[in-house]
Amino acid sequence: MSKAALSYTGVGYRYPGSEAGVFDIDLEIGEGELVAVIGASGSGKTTLLKLLAGFARPDAGQIRINGADVSLLAPEARRLGVVFQSYALFPHMTALDNVAYPLKVRGLGRTERRRQAADALARVGLGDRTGHHPAQLSGGQQQRVALARALVFRPHGLLLDEPLSALDPGLRVEMRDEILRVQRDAGIATLLVTHDQEEALSIADRVCVMRQGRLIQVASPRELYDRPADALVAAFVGQSNLWPAVVAGPGRVRAAIGDLPCDTAGLAPGTAVTVLVRPERVLPAPDPGPSPPPGTFAGRILSDRFLGPVRRVDLAVADGVVRLETHSQDAIAAVHVPPAAVRLLPAAAPTHAPTNGGTT
Repeated sequence: MSKAALSYTGVGYRYPGSEAGVFDIDLEIGEGELVAVIGASGSGKTTLLKLLAGFARPDAGQIRINGADVSLLAPEARRLGVVFQSYALFPHMTALDNVAYPLKVRGLGRTERRRQAADALARVGLGDRTGHHPAQLSGGQQQRVALARALVFRPHGLLLDEPLSALDPGLRVEMRDEILRVQRDAGIATLLVTHDQEEALSIADRVCVMRQGRLIQVASPRELYDRPADALVAAFVGQSNLWPAVVAGPGRVRAAIGDLPCDTAGLAPGTAVTVLVRPERVLPAPDPGPSPPPGTFAGRILSDRFLGPVRRVDLAVADGVVRLETHSQDAIAAVHVPPAAVRLLPAAAPTHAPTNGGTT
C-alpha cells in the first residue's frame, strides 16, 4: 500500500449514555486508495466516518491526516471533502456557486474561485450546467455537483457517506463508475461508507466489514468474497451456502447434504466447522443414479427463480438445501460441488445457525 494519507490508531468512541460506538479501530488509507466500509445498521460504519471528518471526537486513540494528529481539530481545519447522502446543496445557489462556496470560505477571490469551480464541474461532466440550480438538475447531476464541491479545494481526503442511496438502481451503477473515475483522476485517499455490498466490491481497493463497532475483516474485494473471516461475513457479503459440518477424515467433511471432498488443511477428525460454498461454484449435474461420485448429490427442486442473467435454484438434498446459480436452462435433478469450491470456516455459534436448511 502507498503512504498512509488517512489513519486510525487504537481509536475508540462511545456515544454518551450508550454502549454503542466503535472500539479499537486500526486502519490506514493510502494515497489514491479507495476503502469502503460495510456493515449492518448500527455496526459503526457512519461513526467511523464522523470521527475522521471531525463531527465526533475519539475517546481513545489518534486520527491522523498525512501523519499529523488531527483528533482534536475542528472539521473545517482538517481539509477533507465530504459528500453526504442528501448532497446538502444550497437550493438558492447555482451549481457554479455551490461548488465555489468552499473556495469563498477560504478567502479566494471571486474570479479565481469561479474559474476553479467551472473547471471542477467540467471534470464531472457538468460544464454545461454551471448556471442551473439544484431543482433543475437530476439526482445524478446533483450528486456530481456535490462531488465537484468536495474536491474543488484539493482536500487531503474524500469522505463519501452513502452517496448513491438516493438514486435509482440503474443510475447508481453509472454513478459509482463516475465516482471511481473522478477519485482515480484526483489520486485522493477516499473512505466510502455504504450499505450496498455490490457497490463496495465493484469499486473499492479494500473493503472493511464492521460488526458491533469493530472491524471484523479488512481485505481486497476478491479476498473478502473468497476468504471471509467467518460465517457471518460470508452470509453478509453475497449469496452463500453455509452448512454446519464436522471433519470426517483427511480431505472430507460431513454436512447435512452428505460428505464433501475438500482440503481439510490438517484439521483433526471430529473438528466442527462451517462449510462455505458460493452458489455460482455449484454445478448442475446429470442424475447420478444409485452410486453418485464424491461431491455429487441428487435432490428435489424447492424453488427455481429466473433473474435475467442467471437462474437461482434451491435444491433439497438429504437433510439440507443447496443453492446454485447457473446459466443452464436444462432440468436439474442433481448438483456437483467441486472440492475447490469448498471453504472451511470456524464453526458458527449456535445462535447464528441458518434456519433455512443451511443456505443464506
